[in-house]
Amino acid sequence: VLSRMKLLTNGRWLWMRTIGSTLVGEGLDTILFVTIAFTATGIPDLHVLMFQTWVFKCGFEVVATPFTYIVVGLLKRAEGIDAYDRGVNVNPVAVWE
Repeated sequence: VLSRMKLLTNGRWLWMRTIGSTLVGEGLDTILFVTIAFTATGIPDLHVLMFQTWVFKCGFEVVATPFTYIVVGLLKRAEGIDAYDRGVNVNPVAVWE
């Protein structure tokens, strides 16, 4: 998601890319993890646990975004490049290309 958003925004709005990709990725991760880890425990209202966990993860990303700007800036200056994944297959379930 982060890679595709970078292409769509022409490399701008890092904050939107990091937080947006976290909303999607952590949403899927949280749904899968909580379902697998807690369904058999009999905890009522798993959807509440899923939501609270997702909000915590996304909140952490919001707090971490300024540090991400610093690290990305340092890496771009040190390496002298700004990579874009044009023409790259990012399908997470592709086995063969």
